[in-house]
Amino acid sequence: MATTSITIRMDEKLKKQAELLFEDMGLNMTTAFTMFAKAVVRQNKIPFEITADPFFAESNIRILEERIAKIESGQSVPKEHDLNSLKISKELLLTE
Repeated sequence: MATTSITIRMDEKLKKQAELLFEDMGLNMTTAFTMFAKAVVRQNKIPFEITADPFFAESNIRILEERIAKIESGQSVPKEHDLNSLKISKELLLTE
């Protein structure tokens, strides 16, 4: 089987983190990306979920629905926050 080379640009810190993780798995960068490419071809899709915004992640939606139900039932009161610096987390959504 003939091989070819590719060039990938990524953040240096990300590359180092990935290399360390792959090394822990007994892989190198080439093997890891080859595994990824084979999975893409075999499954005819990206082999993991890609989301544009973590706010819409299933786990966050569940938390929001639970919090809304608590507010509607009077078991919780919304917490004030600065929307410009809001980071999605259980602690920042509402107080119980």
